[in-house]
Order: sequence, then C-alpha cells, then structure tokens
Amino acid sequence: MAITAQLVKELREKTGAGMMDCKKALQETDGDMEKAIDFLREKGIAKAAKKSDRIAAEGTTYILAQGNEAVILEVNSETDFVAKNEGFQVLVKELAEHLLKNKPASAEEAASQTMENGATVEAHINAAIAKIGEKLSLRRFEVKSKTDSDAFGAYLHMGGRIGVLTVLEGSTDEQAAKDVAMHIAALNPKYVSRDEVSAEEVERERQVLTQQALNEGKPENIVAKMVEGRLSKYFEDVCVLDQAFVKNPDQKVRDFVKSTGGTLSEFVRYEVGEGIEKREDNFAEEVMNQVKK
Repeated sequence: MAITAQLVKELREKTGAGMMDCKKALQETDGDMEKAIDFLREKGIAKAAKKSDRIAAEGTTYILAQGNEAVILEVNSETDFVAKNEGFQVLVKELAEHLLKNKPASAEEAASQTMENGATVEAHINAAIAKIGEKLSLRRFEVKSKTDSDAFGAYLHMGGRIGVLTVLEGSTDEQAAKDVAMHIAALNPKYVSRDEVSAEEVERERQVLTQQALNEGKPENIVAKMVEGRLSKYFEDVCVLDQAFVKNPDQKVRDFVKSTGGTLSEFVRYEVGEGIEKREDNFAEEVMNQVKK
C-alpha cells in the first residue's frame, strides 16, 4: 500500500510522533492506522508523544569543549529528580557530542539529524522519554569556536542549573576565562561591553531615569547630570566589563581581563527553565472541576 503524506500527517496528529517515525510505522504495518499506533506505542514513541503537553522546565545545562570548539546546551525535563538521573545525564552528553560534531543551525534542524546509533536526534530523545517516563527536550544550544591563541572558560553552577561559556581572545589562560564565567553566572549581565547596548535601549533607559528624577522633584537644571550618573550605574548592571569583579570587588572585570593580556569577546549564559512559564497545579481546583463534571 502506498504511504501518502495525508496518512503520515494523520498518524502524527494521533500520536505526536515524529514524521519519519510515523512513515516507518505505516510502512511496517502496510498502512494500517491502528497497527501503526500500536507499533509506535511498542517502540515507546507514542508514549513519549502523550507527554508533549507537559511542561519541562527543569533539567540541566552542559558544556563540552574539544580543541578549538565548544558547545553549551540546555536539555529540559519535568522534574529536578530526573535531571539527576544517570540515563538523563548520558543523553545530555550524547546530544552535546552530536551537536559539536554536526553543528546544526537550530534545535529543529538537529531533531532530524542522524546520530551515530542510526536514530534521529528526535527518535533518540523519544527513546529516552519512554525509558525515563518524563517529557524531555533539547531546548537550545550554541557552538563557539576559537584559535590556539584563545581560551574557553566553562563553568557549571549547582550541577548545571546555570551554565556559562566564555571566549577569551588573545590569552590562553583557561582559569581566568573560567573565573569570568563564574562571575557571569553570579551577576547575570546581558552584554560584554557598552558598545553592545543598542542606542534605542540606552535612550529608553535615559527617558525612564529622567522621569524618575523629575518625579522625585529634582530641579530640571540638574536632572540631566543626575541621569548620566544613573546611566553609568545601569551599564554596570548589564555590561560585564563594567562590573566589580566578584573575586576582587576592588577591581573591574575589564581590568582583570586586561591583566591576562586578552579580551573577552563573547559569552553565553543559560539558566535552566528561564523564560519557561511553569504551570502551577492547583489540586483543590482540579478536584472541584472533576466533581462538577
């Protein structure tokens, strides 16, 4: 029987499994929808799909550096307990190795790539879901490169709750690069330096600070000077080079980096679950809804 795109689409909608998995299931069962569903369930893939509406906001960050390339990634699970599971940790490392070797442009592109075991990334994650019993997902990653004259700084905080990867150009001091990564984990800056902050963002902040000063009843003739002072404080909050170094508060991060003979060119900071809306389960409300049915 010919396996049409419509059949594949229908099976995907019923099970939530990946397109290639659905096509294979239909081929194996000669296009029989019910048997194809059973086929996917037996493989643990349909079971994985049923968890797709759950919120995976726990998990871990991980960093893998090999030579002049490094990858930082975040893999999510539903509970912190599973994030400490050995099977989950193995999955994270396998994904890191694949991403560093194949360098997909996005998590979506990575999902359809084939791993060394012959399975797609999506199928490999689904197999882990079936085994572990929670929704798991590769949320995001970035691959960075350097030269022999540079250094990576890799730091995982609280076993991976926060991960930071820095690139120090012109210096091979890995410990210094890691120290800056630790600082970034603690203070959570958004930018390396002031020149990365857009003119629009600076102007918006200037307007807010101006209004604040006027609302405080400050005379208009000194407001502008006050605002510039407060803008400097704003840059200290968002730009890592302007911040007081955590390991030595008497020294700016800029000066510490300069003392290594290098420059901080970029960093990536991931915090597990940031930006994911965690569902608050209200048990009493859930019971009342069941009673009303």
